[in-house]
Amino acid sequence: MYNTEFESAINAQFSKNLRFFLEKNDLTQLDFAKKMNVSTATVSNWCKGIKSPRMDKVDLMCKIFNCSRSDLVEDKGSLIGKKKSKSILIPVLGRVAAGIPIEATTEIIDTEEIPEEMAKTGDFFALKIKGNSMEPRIMDGDVVIVRKQDEAENGDVIIAMVNGDDATCKRLRKYKDGIELISNNPSYKPMFFSDMDVQTKPVRIIGKVVELRGKF
Repeated sequence: MYNTEFESAINAQFSKNLRFFLEKNDLTQLDFAKKMNVSTATVSNWCKGIKSPRMDKVDLMCKIFNCSRSDLVEDKGSLIGKKKSKSILIPVLGRVAAGIPIEATTEIIDTEEIPEEMAKTGDFFALKIKGNSMEPRIMDGDVVIVRKQDEAENGDVIIAMVNGDDATCKRLRKYKDGIELISNNPSYKPMFFSDMDVQTKPVRIIGKVVELRGKF
């Protein structure tokens, strides 16, 4: 239910902003379809809020309209009368491997924008989710925005390194004698690590998920 409602809200907001830019640039849906190299039916679905485009299509729209991604996906109405904040680009990583500092990784597959105000609160990176262990909240292919930190609170969604493997996204539960990494998907059993396991395996928190950016 949540994902359906969330997707509908995203589609509706994108539709509103797309129609705004089409009118601003005096473009018909047919003209726009030609520039995007898609069918008029596809553009019509975007304008009606039935579907939203992939991010590569959004990036092409940004070039056509000379705007940013946030201009196409944010609630423009909420910005009326407010000074638009600057955006900061952060890397989207395909993986975070053990022993390699995040800032030194070469597995950068894309970028995401975060508000300048958020960027001032810490160091951030984004990670593309692989697999279905965090469904239905976080889907395969979604991107999460992560603040780098080595501590987290009970219930936080974190990015952790376990036993030298690639980073994994899980919900944290703390106990007196250890921690548990929990998947949203009930098909996956929670992983418990004693305090000794945390030290010896090791299990290391590298960041807290602060935002989800679903991809459709």
